[in-house]
Amino acid sequence: MKHLYLIRHAKSSWSDSRLSDFDRPLNKRGKNDAPFMGQRLASASIEFDLLVSSSAKRARMTARLIAKKISYKRKDIVYHNEIYTSDLSVLLSVLRRTKPQVSTLALVGHNHVITECAEWLTGNRIVNIPTSGIVAVSFDIKGWEEIDREGGKLLFFDYPKLHHERSSGG
Repeated sequence: MKHLYLIRHAKSSWSDSRLSDFDRPLNKRGKNDAPFMGQRLASASIEFDLLVSSSAKRARMTARLIAKKISYKRKDIVYHNEIYTSDLSVLLSVLRRTKPQVSTLALVGHNHVITECAEWLTGNRIVNIPTSGIVAVSFDIKGWEEIDREGGKLLFFDYPKLHHERSSGG
């Protein structure tokens, strides 16, 4: 059994127009939402064997904030440039290259491809994973190279606004 957590990076800042898209950091909301979602994972006793992230600044920051909440060592986060500009085939290639001893894999990436991947793997219509959103998928496979279209089961789809709207009454 394998478990995959597809995580969209937290909300990024557009305040400095001189920065390239790759170098945009998180804004205040992103800096709050990523640890909030990390705490939700920690509260559910979810631990990652491997945390892989896009190397874009906003994704790296998201991965580090989540890792801190679940006690995943920052030095063990693996960064891939190819996730930053990937299409579905590239993202699937990254997943399929994961070593079979990894049972629980988290991947921090970008939309639209992170949503497309979640839909492709589960067959569920998700439409959009919001910033800091997490889609958890399980697979009845021995190795990651076996993942296939609609071969995964959607375990949950969670994101900060689900909780903020409830707590604020709207």
